[in-house]
Amino acid sequence: MNNKAVILGCNYYIGLSTIRCLGRQGIHTVAVDYSYENTYGADSKYCTEHIIAPHYRKDTEGFIAFLKEYARKQTAKPVLIPCHDNYVEVIDQYLNELKEYYLIPQTEQGLYTKTMDKQLLHQLATEHGMLVPETVRLNEENFYEKIEETIKYPCVVKPTDSPTFVSIFRKKLFIVNNREELDEALQKAKEAKQEVIVQRIIPGFDDHMYTFDAYLNQDAKVTHWVTAQKFRQYPINFGASVYTGQRYVPELYEIGSRFLEAIGFKGFVEIEFKKDAETGQYYLIELNVRITNFNVLLNKVGFNFPYITYRELTGNPLPPKGLKHDTNQVFWYAYEDFYAVKGYLKTGQLSLGEVIRSYFKPKAYAIWDWNDPKPFISFVKMISGKKSKKR
Repeated sequence: MNNKAVILGCNYYIGLSTIRCLGRQGIHTVAVDYSYENTYGADSKYCTEHIIAPHYRKDTEGFIAFLKEYARKQTAKPVLIPCHDNYVEVIDQYLNELKEYYLIPQTEQGLYTKTMDKQLLHQLATEHGMLVPETVRLNEENFYEKIEETIKYPCVVKPTDSPTFVSIFRKKLFIVNNREELDEALQKAKEAKQEVIVQRIIPGFDDHMYTFDAYLNQDAKVTHWVTAQKFRQYPINFGASVYTGQRYVPELYEIGSRFLEAIGFKGFVEIEFKKDAETGQYYLIELNVRITNFNVLLNKVGFNFPYITYRELTGNPLPPKGLKHDTNQVFWYAYEDFYAVKGYLKTGQLSLGEVIRSYFKPKAYAIWDWNDPKPFISFVKMISGKKSKKR
């Protein structure tokens, strides 16, 4: 296999799991970061190279030039795999240029950005008959009346550009309980020059969050897929997966595959749904168009999506398959789950007994691996260092 795998962003466990998924298959893995600091994913024994590039945002043109120059030196086109939304945005912006040097599943420039942008995604989903939470935009007439009558409090103020919003506020959205809090949230967004929308909260606890994880080939057809159910998130109620289980939900395949094929998506993608506790209907919440947080779980139940991507792009695709039964396997990011559990207990959303019982399942760990312990040791050192600085 002459094609290297160039993995963007290894200062988080998504990059680490991607390196392991590919390295174990004998693929030459290249971890690309903008700094050596806290890049514990690159400490994996399955990481073949670790190189430092210009910052993707502070020097975007330098970053793109760096990627091109690296690819020119190779004997075969590398496969490019971003592991953070910010890298996806840059790849989408320069997609046509980068495809001359790298193997990238997506062929339509702008589609990554369109599906990451909350406002554009909801327009696209509505056009294709998908249920989405009722939304009011700031420039609409009778804005406050619509909030009071249709959206109702509490509701959420969400960014259209989630990666930038998170980098500024360290949270995915604002929860508001009344008009005063709404105005305060809108003012914060305005001062930060962030475009936002106001959205109804679909009723249901965090275990009403589900995902459809899939790979679509170059014909934009779903070839591999798994469905999962979240149990806990951090931050609680509106955060990322910290304890998630694989669960077969056939409706999600029907809804998700139809939508993704209709919009011509290619490559790996995850649709997040929320099941309305009152109606039982599934609402599209967002799309993740890079390797997902619980990639290690998907790999453990037989779906190595980075390798599926690699094999198809290098001309030797794996046979199609979907997971149509429950495995009882769960993904666990213990560090953030600790804080999540504290939040759930404090707010009375879970009891201690419920939390303890949940742990009696076979687990796929976000970072720990008996056969590759160094990243975990580096992660512990990183966390300890941060806590020491705070003290």
